[in-house]
Amino acid sequence: MWLVPQSSSLRRRGDEDGKPDELDTDEHLAEYEEDEEEDHRVAHLLSDHRQLASLAAVFVLGVVAIYLVFPKVVGIDESLDRIGDPKWYWVVVAVAFCVAQFAAYVALFRGVLGGRSESEVRRRLDTKASYQITMAGLAATRIFSAAGAGGIVLTYWALRKAGMPRRRSACRMVAFLALTYSVYLAGLVIFGVLLRVGVLPGDNPVGGTIVPAAIAGAVVLVLGLVALIPGDFERRLSRASKDTRIGRLAAKLATGPATLSTGIRTAIDYIAHPSRGALGVFGAVGFWAAQIGILWACFEAFGGNVPFAVLVQGFFVGMAANLIPSPAGGVGSVDAGMIGAFVLFGVQEEIVFPAVLTYRIIAFWLPIPPGIVAFFQLRRTVAGWDAERRDGGYTSESKVMTEAL
Repeated sequence: MWLVPQSSSLRRRGDEDGKPDELDTDEHLAEYEEDEEEDHRVAHLLSDHRQLASLAAVFVLGVVAIYLVFPKVVGIDESLDRIGDPKWYWVVVAVAFCVAQFAAYVALFRGVLGGRSESEVRRRLDTKASYQITMAGLAATRIFSAAGAGGIVLTYWALRKAGMPRRRSACRMVAFLALTYSVYLAGLVIFGVLLRVGVLPGDNPVGGTIVPAAIAGAVVLVLGLVALIPGDFERRLSRASKDTRIGRLAAKLATGPATLSTGIRTAIDYIAHPSRGALGVFGAVGFWAAQIGILWACFEAFGGNVPFAVLVQGFFVGMAANLIPSPAGGVGSVDAGMIGAFVLFGVQEEIVFPAVLTYRIIAFWLPIPPGIVAFFQLRRTVAGWDAERRDGGYTSESKVMTEAL
């Protein structure tokens, strides 16, 4: 995979704070082997036909369960007939919002994961590559996991292949996720509180307003505490331990929290200085706004007139079901969660069911085919990056690697 490692020395790699990682030859070899494993795993992500066939069967079962069985169980099967009779122009609006969602996600990727300083990695992670990575990541998220794990694996792999050091890739991924979901958590708190106290119009059940707002606020507090962990936490432990075996083990275990804190601080820096992180902040807000726009257009397509605050809060509450582990990428759990959330807010069931399912068709299913195409385009792009490294000759670090191997 890494024929020519990207740093000029074994001590150049660093975290987002600019502090170098102390990599010796053994650690560097371990990283090389890990990269090889990642390359092999991701290269077969969408190439295992047996796995794809199994996942397709799970998808079909999930669709049958949520689109056919669920309505009959809860006694609203008549509303299923309405899904084939929406106002077509609102469906067009929903699809336009879906395209806007892709554009915002690419901007988020480019603004955070592409970095802000000119470098070889940023050159590789241009708009074309950013599109390929984000679309392939969306497809991987939907096909392979819950809560975005499939997309995280693929995106991390792409960053490593672009030449970004392991520690920095992890920090950037944390910053990317923290910035994205800070908008989600802020939405739950703001709209939940404002709905409950009556500032914004709409039904305001405690279970759909204050409870999720309190949970989201607690998560924000935890993330704030994690951000206080020093970025060099593992080095401090290592020095304090006087090179004992337990101390070295503690230092390795501290790498995870240190990486999390550095990534969260990077995300906070983007928010605190919008002039430097405008593209990332715009992309994060636009990504969620476009998804809500899709849902709004789907409700309008079936004659639903949902208050704006209820639309936003119901969307965020329903999306929490994406955290439920599912072999089908959230099929069924998110559908049911979102339907349940809007029923809780008093929206009529005969409107909720076709609107939510149409939203899921457009926002969830529609990106999968172009995402799979983007995955194979990304593999060709990555092959080009590998060719660049082979043609670029050996650096001083690669000489050390050659001698070590």
